[in-house]
Amino acid sequence: MNQTVRIAPEGSQRSLNEAYDTALLDLDGVVYAGGEAITYAVESLGTARDGGMRLAYVTNNALRTPQAVAEHLTRLGVPAGAEDVITSAQAVARLISEQLPQGARVLVIGGEGLRVALRERGLLPVESADDDPAAVVQGYGGPDMPWARLMEAGYAVARGVPWYASNTDLTIPSGRGIAPGNGAGVEVVRIVTGQDPQVAGKPLPPMHRETILRTGARRPLVVGDRLDTDIEGAYAGGVDSLLVLTGVTTPAQLLAAEPKHRPAYVDHDLRGLLTPQPVVEPSDGGFRCGGWTARVADGVLLLEGDGDEPLDGLRALCAAAWDEAGEGVSGADAGKALARLGL
Repeated sequence: MNQTVRIAPEGSQRSLNEAYDTALLDLDGVVYAGGEAITYAVESLGTARDGGMRLAYVTNNALRTPQAVAEHLTRLGVPAGAEDVITSAQAVARLISEQLPQGARVLVIGGEGLRVALRERGLLPVESADDDPAAVVQGYGGPDMPWARLMEAGYAVARGVPWYASNTDLTIPSGRGIAPGNGAGVEVVRIVTGQDPQVAGKPLPPMHRETILRTGARRPLVVGDRLDTDIEGAYAGGVDSLLVLTGVTTPAQLLAAEPKHRPAYVDHDLRGLLTPQPVVEPSDGGFRCGGWTARVADGVLLLEGDGDEPLDGLRALCAAAWDEAGEGVSGADAGKALARLGL
């Protein structure tokens, strides 16, 4: 696995859709936001697909079935089938099925996506802690999920029933802002019971394994907007990643990324799949990309040059910050440098 400490974004002479056989794409913040397609997403994905790249959509959200997600993508102009969608519900269902016998009862705290995934693995979804479940599985149940569902989880887990979670994302994007995610509900049950669940979703290995099993990817590229799920998941799986700046990660957070959160590539949006990636090179005690040179002096990130592409400046700044931090987190002040780039 490629888990060396990255001190600079990588370059690619070929466009990424030619250099990798499969794009493992996150959804929220990458393909769509608030249910609507992000600018350039539809056209970029269409071009990548027409060029021979397989597109797979990998989501920690366990609420919807793969078929429902595929229909949503198709309505947006991104043709997809259920076989193109991999969810944390599928990953956690496989994890449970490997530890329990066929036909085992599983208490479901979540939505239809979990129920369908469990049935696919020969497990029987039940609704109450009094239904003698052999396991509890918890996933995002949507904004209308009753508090009573968390109570059922608490009752069963407190009795010693094995507990699984599709994912532990504390937040989830919505059309009105950032909302509590499944991880927030998991914390409620954890506080009540004092127990910890087995977790399947990104960035943990069960999700990466599920993705590779379902896609057969030989040279995959993870594409995401979150450092702590998408990019860390790629790092854990030993594969390359592309961070797009259309979601939750800010340039300042990227500069402060610890090794497991450092992507191989960074770009504005999904157009980055269709272009070569510029090389970041050592230069005069700093790092150069395009028309920009970045270095750290007295704990401050300095940026010199007059490049046409602000993102090249960000790439150079990443190299300077990551090199200075090594295996730690950079404490260098990047405010003025980012302001100069308009980022």
